[in-house]
Amino acid sequence: MDNDYPVLDFDALSQDAVQSLLKTHQLALRPEEARIIQEQILNRPPTLAECVLWSIQGSEHCSYKSSRTLLKTLPTDAPNVILGPKEDAGVVSVATDHTGKRYGVAMSHESHNHPSQIVPYEGAATGIGGNIRDICCMGAEVIALADGLRFGDLNNPKTHWIYNGVVSGIGGYGNPVGVPNVAGDVYFDAGYNDNCLVTVTTLGIVAESDIIHSYAPKNAEGYALILVGKATDNSGFGGASFSSANLVEESHTLNKGAVQEPNAFLKRHLLKANYALFELLQQNNLLDKVGFKDLGAGGIACASVEMAEASGYGAEIQLEHVPLGIEHLPPHVTLCSETQERFMWVVPQDLVEMVLTHYNDVFDLPNISHGAGAAVIGRITTDGQYLVKHGSEVLVDVKAEDVTRGIVFDRPIAKPASEHIEPEIKPDSLEAVFLQLLAHENIASRAPIFETYDKQVQGRVYTEAGIADAGVLTPFNEPKYPLEIQSTGIALSTDQNPRFNRIDPYWGAVNAVVEACRNVVATGARPEAITDCLCFGSPENPESMWAFSEAIRGIHDACHAIKLQDYPESPLPVIGGNVSFYNETDTGSIPPSPMISCLGVIPDAGLSVSSSFKQAGSEILMLGTRKDECGGSVYYQLFEELGAKLPKPNLNSLHAEFKAVTSIIHKQYALAVHDISEGGIAVTLAEMAFANEVGFDVNLATDLAIEKALFTETGGFVLEILPEQKRAVTDILQQYQVEHAWIGHTTATPSLQIKDAFTVPLAQAKTLFEHGLREKLL
Repeated sequence: MDNDYPVLDFDALSQDAVQSLLKTHQLALRPEEARIIQEQILNRPPTLAECVLWSIQGSEHCSYKSSRTLLKTLPTDAPNVILGPKEDAGVVSVATDHTGKRYGVAMSHESHNHPSQIVPYEGAATGIGGNIRDICCMGAEVIALADGLRFGDLNNPKTHWIYNGVVSGIGGYGNPVGVPNVAGDVYFDAGYNDNCLVTVTTLGIVAESDIIHSYAPKNAEGYALILVGKATDNSGFGGASFSSANLVEESHTLNKGAVQEPNAFLKRHLLKANYALFELLQQNNLLDKVGFKDLGAGGIACASVEMAEASGYGAEIQLEHVPLGIEHLPPHVTLCSETQERFMWVVPQDLVEMVLTHYNDVFDLPNISHGAGAAVIGRITTDGQYLVKHGSEVLVDVKAEDVTRGIVFDRPIAKPASEHIEPEIKPDSLEAVFLQLLAHENIASRAPIFETYDKQVQGRVYTEAGIADAGVLTPFNEPKYPLEIQSTGIALSTDQNPRFNRIDPYWGAVNAVVEACRNVVATGARPEAITDCLCFGSPENPESMWAFSEAIRGIHDACHAIKLQDYPESPLPVIGGNVSFYNETDTGSIPPSPMISCLGVIPDAGLSVSSSFKQAGSEILMLGTRKDECGGSVYYQLFEELGAKLPKPNLNSLHAEFKAVTSIIHKQYALAVHDISEGGIAVTLAEMAFANEVGFDVNLATDLAIEKALFTETGGFVLEILPEQKRAVTDILQQYQVEHAWIGHTTATPSLQIKDAFTVPLAQAKTLFEHGLREKLL
């Protein structure tokens, strides 16, 4: 066979010879997987294109072959869920108009870790691009971004290079494409020195009746497959496979080719074209006659086979019809390249001309970007076969369900033997520790990051990043939406503490879910759904799989504890996410990192609150007793200790606590609310004082050692309460049986005072907080 269409026969080869052949063709298959494909699935030697297809579609990134069984234990359905995690994005109902029509938020959560470690700008930018496509292909308008970032030790010069590239890439793509960045979090930890994490959450809005599905519709025999967008090149080829292997320093240059090339301006134009086509389809009642999917991992191959097989069909692809950006591109590269800015439609034959004209003529794609456009490249078939041709040559001829099913592994699990030790620390000066914490890179103001992003484009952002614990938007604030839903607010936050997860991956995951929910509750929003981006080491390592399984258990238990406020029998649903394994190098694995995003809803965004004290003379209320739980804290990090006693939220009281806080906010009894997290109650109070320069005088009145009371990161809330509402608030807290203490009051004196601890000038503390991270990044 021609070199463009080789066949690989593994039958008579030794294990070493199979490994060598796979390496020659840069295939991310294990020898045992190659033999399964040949001997159990195809019963013949596979073509190179078939091997490439299985190396991508069967990768951890696409098939979840090591995680699928565990993921099924998470709660994914609830009365508010319109669409769970089975397509490109989940959709949750957030508003209902007077006719009973539901309006949803589509939510997607992805990682782009390996690419961002190799080429930070392009890796982060294409991570944004792929996530935006996930939302758009649901028929939704993209309205918001959030980024959860993990970088190495700031004393490491490479960390600065990666940080600068990643943050610039996020802004450099998100800003020109016209989507505001409203939330996120960042953590610096030596565990990410050789493997950063770049996770992205994207939101979109869509009426339930206007959702477009990522699969072929009913009775789709002969429907056309239309490729739309950028001309296909070799960028990103093997990206999914690359993301499903350990990072090896020596192969960084080679792997740069597996990173896609972003084009934000083309994406912005494509989004406008897509939105206009959505409207045409809506007006003509054609939404149920089409399918739409983004081209991400595996490119044309994975998009087409998934769209077909999800509805029980097959597909036939003719590769010579694919518009190319590079001449003489090998057919298997054309098939599986992960070139950015592409989508695929499934449409009936009588709509083909309309779709082609819409993109090629009305929106003039060929003149917007060289080689871009829309082209018919295949059709839906009813025989269940996935057939790919290049001219008369057959590259792939397999059962579609064999490709999408992948190969499932039951990985061994083993708990590590090491135990963590609780240190004995008695600081000489509480004031000095407090000031060090305010300037610490894991606490200090994140302004150097979010000031890089456009936070107000589209005009939907009600509360920007950094002003409250979560970003707040009014997604339906335009006249085209019913008046009764225009003031509806949504809140978005992200969270995860790697030091907690290093101590105990179960409680680390519980804390990640709880803290993400606390953030939206602190604005006045009810948690309605979460997504999880699960970043771990190699699944072939039993200890990594144990950490993964414990994290899944933690997410499960936290969701069942928090529940939906309007449906108290229903656990908080997980509506999307991804799994990113192999986040490790020869120097070791990253800390277990279940990155959580939470979406909250508030009936009227005008009721939401920020985290800053508003006036002198207010009562300060603390929810959540301070406990001896400094393990994983930034306080311990100052002394280069990890500890063992990490925060363990009371799962039995979370639902009531969250209901109490949202009730207090909705009744407008609270002027400000802030959750207690990094740095403990001392830092929480200080952060509330800075924006409006309102001081405080507090007495914690605790039996706990004062340094632990100040700096333990046991969860909770601090609320600024109007004095005249103290009785009413106490009644609410007693109704929900929430632990609380009235600990002091705000002052006109510009100082931060905690009895038996310190009195610090507000201006000094604020300067350290505002410049702590910025100065370390210079």
